[in-house]
Amino acid sequence: MVAAWIGAAYWFTASTSFANPAITVARSLTNTFSGIRPVDVPFFILAQFVGALAALVVARVLFSAKEAKPEVLHV
Repeated sequence: MVAAWIGAAYWFTASTSFANPAITVARSLTNTFSGIRPVDVPFFILAQFVGALAALVVARVLFSAKEAKPEVLHV
């Protein structure tokens, strides 16, 4: 599913889905339609890290539910 999302974002969005900082840096070194101006790289990377931190916070909130302790059955 993730591969389909990235593939679709690459072909059908203006940003071409700069999925991680390594891709952003690599695309800044190319001269293709999917390239990015080197001057814009720090802003893309900053936005990627802000998004990653937001995802971390949301994941910790969603998955931090207390586990129910099993009750001991006395026979």
